[in-house]
Amino acid sequence: MKVVYPICCGVDVHKTFLVATIITTIRGDITPHYQKRVFSTFNKDILAFKAWLLENNCRDVCLESTGKYWVPVFNLLEDSINVTIANPKWVQAVKGLKNDKMDSKRTGNLFRLGLVPGSFIPCKPIRILREFTRYRFKLVYCKSSEKNRYQNVFTVCNIALDAVVSDMFGKSALAITDYILNSNTFDPKYCESLLLGRLKAKAEDVVSSIQGFQMADEQKLRAKIILEHYDFLLSQIQKLDEAIDALAAPFEDFISLLLTIPGVKRTSAITIISEIGTDMSEFGSSERLCSWAGLTPGNNESAGKKKSVKISRAGVYLKPMLVQVALAAIKDKTNPYYRIKFERIAKRRGKKRAIIAIARMILTAIFHMFSTGEAWNPSDLQQVDMPPALKEKELHTSLKRAADLLILHGVVNKDAILLKEPRSA
Repeated sequence: MKVVYPICCGVDVHKTFLVATIITTIRGDITPHYQKRVFSTFNKDILAFKAWLLENNCRDVCLESTGKYWVPVFNLLEDSINVTIANPKWVQAVKGLKNDKMDSKRTGNLFRLGLVPGSFIPCKPIRILREFTRYRFKLVYCKSSEKNRYQNVFTVCNIALDAVVSDMFGKSALAITDYILNSNTFDPKYCESLLLGRLKAKAEDVVSSIQGFQMADEQKLRAKIILEHYDFLLSQIQKLDEAIDALAAPFEDFISLLLTIPGVKRTSAITIISEIGTDMSEFGSSERLCSWAGLTPGNNESAGKKKSVKISRAGVYLKPMLVQVALAAIKDKTNPYYRIKFERIAKRRGKKRAIIAIARMILTAIFHMFSTGEAWNPSDLQQVDMPPALKEKELHTSLKRAADLLILHGVVNKDAILLKEPRSA
């Protein structure tokens, strides 16, 4: 096999130390030469590792993506060393033939021959923005969990308020639950006076869902703690949003481009940029970007038989956001482009596959928008309903089927029916 990197280094990174193997391939010599050293992961030793690489004229390094342990090494090497972060599946060891030195050597050998594709690592501003958006994702997830816990407190106390109101955190529902938690008695009339808007028409159902409840003081205390934590999470998310807006300021042009896509809001636009960056040359093509995001069906075929081709687990932060955008896009009343495409695909493949297909279309559009700098404007936007030539062809097909049925049942004679051929597109 052709040697892609004559001088390279394979690194096996751990929490407190790393094992590095420099592989040198001399022209005309079949057997490569190996140099192995062990360094700690303290900054001083990582800089010594960097100096050792430069002394040996090694500018290409491959690290296995092990948790977050590779990040400190990458931070100190990226300015003068070409660092490739490898997915563990590309450098996986054979069971029984594995130790730290063998791992670094195997990683280096595979990388030397160009068999290890690198993972996408964006520039530092994007990486910092990504830390904030991912943390926000976690807090929103935690907030949703707290909402469910708060609702369950009342369910286990024989309060079926959630069966009547659509949102337990609406103004009327919060006023009623606050009254229940801070009062030792229950007054139906006062409870009805707390209702607002359309919920007044359900006053009798609201009272019926609460009367006869059994709630101990300890359960009330738990509900108050959950609500306090929920309010705290809201305040922290608000602080994060302010910080994210400041970090996203240099990317306003790209955010404006994304906002032209149906279903994309500012928060989702910033999240997408934090995950894929703004330089699409890193991916090369929209197909590779969609595969990286986990939106492309797999390829699993053996002995002429196709097995499961479900999408991969990649894109754990990007994929849910794109699906959320796709769900909003098919409900957009101002632009039915994605809704029409969704309905067509759903008829053949089902709604779940259809929404993934729409998410992939949106990501493909983003790739070309970032590559060209043009706003969202699909080439088939004006003809999305159905091109005129296709409409005429479909009409002719329907008439021909109707004529065949009439002839089959003897209603008319074959010579009595004359259908004109549709005009060519």
